[in-house]
Amino acid sequence: MENSNTSPIQNLEQATLIRLSPDDNVLIAIRNLAAGTEINIDGTTHILTTTVGLGHKIAAQPIEAKEKIIKCHISIGSATQPIQTGEHIHLHNMKSDYLPTYDRGDKRDDNAGDQTS
Repeated sequence: MENSNTSPIQNLEQATLIRLSPDDNVLIAIRNLAAGTEINIDGTTHILTTTVGLGHKIAAQPIEAKEKIIKCHISIGSATQPIQTGEHIHLHNMKSDYLPTYDRGDKRDDNAGDQTS
C-alpha cells in the first residue's frame, strides 16, 4: 500500500490517503478529512474543497468523463464528468457500471425484482 504523503507508509499518525494498488487512479481517505485540508499527491499539494469521509475516494490523477474509476486494480465504475486530481469522487461525479446508482433523492421501486405477482 502506498500513502500519498509518505511512501511507503512510515508514520500512520500523519497518513491521510492510501493507494491500494499501483494501477489505481484513486486514493482512499484513511480518516475523515475536512474541507480546506492540504493533501499531497505525487509531490503536489492540493487543498480539499469538500469534506471527504473515511473510506471515500479522491482522484489520484485527472480523470476524464466516461473514464473508468480503478480501485484495488478493478474498475468500480465510470466518471460522469471530468474529475481533477485531489477531487472527491462519489455519486455526484461517478456511476457504477454494474449496478443502479442511487442517492438519497432518487426514487426506486424496491419491488422491481419481485417476480411473485
